[in-house]
Parts: sequence; structure tokens; C-alpha cells
Amino acid sequence: MNATVLMRKTLTTSPILAVAVYAGVVVLLLVTAIGAISDLLDQRAAVASSAAMLAQLEGHGRPAVAGGSANAAMPAGSAFLEGATVTVAGAALLQRVAGAVTKVGGNVLSSQVDLQGSQSQNGQAKAGFISVIASCEIDQPALQPLLYDLEAAMPFLFVDQLTVQAPSSSAGEGRLRILLAVSGQWRGAK
Repeated sequence: MNATVLMRKTLTTSPILAVAVYAGVVVLLLVTAIGAISDLLDQRAAVASSAAMLAQLEGHGRPAVAGGSANAAMPAGSAFLEGATVTVAGAALLQRVAGAVTKVGGNVLSSQVDLQGSQSQNGQAKAGFISVIASCEIDQPALQPLLYDLEAAMPFLFVDQLTVQAPSSSAGEGRLRILLAVSGQWRGAK
């Protein structure tokens, strides 16, 4: 007899062998299906994690305070610079900027307060605004947290100008020197 005919005859006449082959194929299909479902669940979790991170970065996913009011995500404090006089408000703005730079491990090298207000794009001073120009040294990773701290907290501050000078060493070590112009609105005396 031919080997092919013998093998075909053995497969068709042996029910145990046919059941074993069938069970093997079913197990292989189950393992493949479980692997595909597992991959889909992993991808879904990664997308959900990315969406949550994006929402948090955009400011939509701030954790709510107990009580769950709509204003719970708002930073505490006044949106305006506080101070009985424009000079006191300017000092408060300077203290806020210097505190933010120090908080990220930087140093304020020099500063200047402009009590007349920051300049708008047409060169006119914006009424009610006080601005600070500060020259600072910070580490490169601290730049983004510094800008976030200044713009996300109360009072509302605006970074009007940012000039960054990289370290001059060829190895890339050293601190960034930044020139930072920040302004905030003063309501006036109460």
C-alpha cells in the first residue's frame, strides 16, 4: 500500500486520533483568541491612560475637592494682585515671581518692577497692569514647572516675554539664564 493511502486510512479509522487533532486545533484557536483579546484590553488601557494625562495637562482633570462644587478645581485666592497701593502690589508681584524661581531651585540675579504696566502690542501701557522683569538662573528641567507655577496659580499672572540663553559650556552643563517679563492686574485700592 501507498504511504498516503495508509495514513489517510489511519486518520479516518482512528476516532481517538481525530478527536485529539480536533482538540488541538480548538485549543490553538482559543489561545490565539485570548491573546488577541488581551492585546486589545492592553491597548484600551493605554488609550485611557493617555486620555487622562491629556485632560490633566489641559487642566480639565484637576482633582476635585471634597464637596464636588463646580469651583472646586479653581485655584484659591484672588485673580488680582493684592495691595493697598500700587507699590505694595508691585512688591507682592516681585515676591511671587522670586518665590516661584526659588521654589524650582533657581536664583534671581536682578529684577525691575514697572508700576506703569506692561506694554501692549501697539506700545501703549495696559491700564491697571503691573509688570516685573527678572533675570534668573535655573536648571533646564525646572523651566516648564516655573512657567506652570506662574501661570496656573492665583493671582492670574501673564508671561509677557521669555528669553532663554543656553549654557555656554560645550559639554552642555550649567544653568539656563532666562529673562522673564511677568505681569498681573491690580484692581486698585479697595
